[in-house]
Amino acid sequence: MSQDQYILAIETSCDETAVAIVKNERELITNVVASQIESHKRFGGVVPEIASRHHIEQITVTLEEALQQSQLTIDDIEAIAVTEGPGLVGALLVGVNAAKAIAFAKQKPLVGVHHIAGHIYANRLEEEFEFPLLSLVVSGGHTELILMKEHGSFEVIGETRDDAAGEAYDKVARTLNLPYPGGPQIDQLASEGEVSIDFPRAWLEDGSYDFSFSGLKSSVINKLHNAKQKNEEILPVDVAASFQASVIDVLSTKAYQAAKAYGVKQVIVAGGVAANRGLRKVLHEKFENEDIQLLIPPLHLCTDNAAMIASAGAVAYRQGHRAGYDLNANPGLDLEQYGMRNTMKETPF
Repeated sequence: MSQDQYILAIETSCDETAVAIVKNERELITNVVASQIESHKRFGGVVPEIASRHHIEQITVTLEEALQQSQLTIDDIEAIAVTEGPGLVGALLVGVNAAKAIAFAKQKPLVGVHHIAGHIYANRLEEEFEFPLLSLVVSGGHTELILMKEHGSFEVIGETRDDAAGEAYDKVARTLNLPYPGGPQIDQLASEGEVSIDFPRAWLEDGSYDFSFSGLKSSVINKLHNAKQKNEEILPVDVAASFQASVIDVLSTKAYQAAKAYGVKQVIVAGGVAANRGLRKVLHEKFENEDIQLLIPPLHLCTDNAAMIASAGAVAYRQGHRAGYDLNANPGLDLEQYGMRNTMKETPF
């Protein structure tokens, strides 16, 4: 590129207020995240109204800090990217309206980004993509296998039929009386326990790459309830280890089978559960002797952040995608439809 291009991105889909700036699509300049974990901890999960209020309080401060860290001004920014969905509608609206205000005030192009596309593109900040590639997405309410044959193209070949892996982690953590967020707590306990309980694995039909964790979650809850009724002692560390072993077995096996079946060059892991140490270890073991590159982002790019939105937004911007001032929060935004956008919106820029 003859001239450096800076994309500023805003992410407010759930309970993190984040602003980041990426240079020339792949160089992370700054990534500021204001977390709300402490505010939601006492409720055992995210309260949408509280999340929205915190976003309103933090968005301007976070934006100013990102610009200050980067030593750039809005005038140096090429385009504004923002998460338009999926997510909590009130939370999304804060980011979308902030992005539209900046774009209008400074006459900058505006790009809407799918949250899951962002998680996938977090990996590109570390390593260039080689197509075809397979992405294992394990983020909150999403557990999916996504085939990509080129930039911006997303084909869902497997998805959750009920509880996503992240949801199962949170529900099992609550049953074990672990503090929010439950995922890291289970991961820590699992490293201290033994896989001594034979919890089920939902493989579904032959050849299916879909997932189901509702039965596993119910099995864990029933095991703990029955033990309490019989006054039997079950070590929480063993429950955590056995539960996690079941989740990881299904995730890693289906990802491996799909990668071989589709002949991909890379397997990338995306989303908050990508930070799980047990999952990272097993996936490395699965692919270490295969001619398939495994990419897992560093921990700070696994959970929600704006760097990933800037990364995905930069590619969408290069491909010509633009949003107008009618851009709205879309809590049910479909990933495949997002990828198939061929008609550009009229833009006043």
